[in-house]
Amino acid sequence: MSSTIVAVATATTISSIAIVRVSGSRALEIARKITKKDSFNFKERYANLLSLYNREGILIDQGIVIYFKSPKSFTGEDIVEFQCHGGYIVANEILETAIFYGARLAEAGEFSKRAFLNGKIDLTKAEAISKLIEAKSLEGAKILARQLKGELKEFIDSAREELLRAISYAEVMIDYAEEDIPEDIIENLKSQLESLESRLEEIVESSKRRKGLIQGFRVAIIGKPNVGKSSLLNSLLNYDRAIVSNIAGTTRDTIEEEIRVGNHIVRLIDTAGIRETIDEVEKIGVGRSISSIADADIVIAMFDNSSIFSDEDRKIVDILEENRDKNIIVALNKIDLEGKFDTSIIEKFDYVEISAKKDYKSLVDRLIKILDSIGESQEPMLVSNRQIEAVLKAKEAILNAKAPLLNGELEIFSYHLQDSVKFLSSISKPFDSEEILDKMFSEFCLGK
Repeated sequence: MSSTIVAVATATTISSIAIVRVSGSRALEIARKITKKDSFNFKERYANLLSLYNREGILIDQGIVIYFKSPKSFTGEDIVEFQCHGGYIVANEILETAIFYGARLAEAGEFSKRAFLNGKIDLTKAEAISKLIEAKSLEGAKILARQLKGELKEFIDSAREELLRAISYAEVMIDYAEEDIPEDIIENLKSQLESLESRLEEIVESSKRRKGLIQGFRVAIIGKPNVGKSSLLNSLLNYDRAIVSNIAGTTRDTIEEEIRVGNHIVRLIDTAGIRETIDEVEKIGVGRSISSIADADIVIAMFDNSSIFSDEDRKIVDILEENRDKNIIVALNKIDLEGKFDTSIIEKFDYVEISAKKDYKSLVDRLIKILDSIGESQEPMLVSNRQIEAVLKAKEAILNAKAPLLNGELEIFSYHLQDSVKFLSSISKPFDSEEILDKMFSEFCLGK
């Protein structure tokens, strides 16, 4: 980390302000050259309004320059931030000038990686920073903010301490292996590990259910042909995204669009009408509709109030029965037309009545209620696949330790628990693999 790095820390788009960040031992030296202030007293954390020059000495902007002295900075190194006028040209000129004076372009996530390696943040906070940029809901942002305050770290540290305590008991008992081990000690250890195993399983399942708070929830709209799925999509988007016609099978592929619903960003998926067909292209579309249901967090199933219950409707009901574990909204559409549909068949799903083209507020209200309820949990959350995988491996190691414990094979028992500690530690503590660190931080934005 001897080199000095530079990156544009804001989005490369037209805006009022852009930030160029320089970190490393030569940050202040480079700032003096860009501002032509060789003897200027850059006070720490003080906003200086200064002229900024390119490598040819030509004035390019007047902006704010702030100096953060090591170790009181995000990376733990000297940092200088240039706050210039927004847009690509000015920020890029400052970037290229800093590189000319000795900095190098930062890799994705390198600022956060340096903060981690310098002990300014742990891995839970580093990943929370990355995901906070991507958060698709207010509740997701709140979860990540709590993680920045150490919520997940506290959970992991607590679990880690329980494992270390169990290992210490085992090590003591190994020293007295020639004596009989009291039964209550074995039972207590078994009970403690089962409790921890249960908590690890709960946080994994809870995190999977809430992942849409960070990534965005997937909402699949399903139903037989001509039930009004595309009309609903167009109404929610407030423009004609999908083709609407009276011809069955018009939508032959899934159509996906993002929309804000309440405090959440959701991805709406308009699927092909589900029915038996001999058309090969439509068959592919129906297959993708079924796949979309499996991948969805929420399913909106639509039925046509103006038509009698059909075999195609029965297929939709069967699909809903098979996916009871999902959040389901059943909507009876075309309520403004004469009713022919037997509503007793869908009463168990607590359906809402709508007109996809005129009034669908009850459906949106139901959707917001479900989305908000998912975000109500105050439990810690695993925010990346890496974290979930680490906890699953830790849980598996605890499972592997049970049999050796009950058989009195304490060395093997201790070995498996040490594996569990290693997996949990990889979530928050420094890890001994540079390759894993590089992979994780490479997913960050440039300038972060």
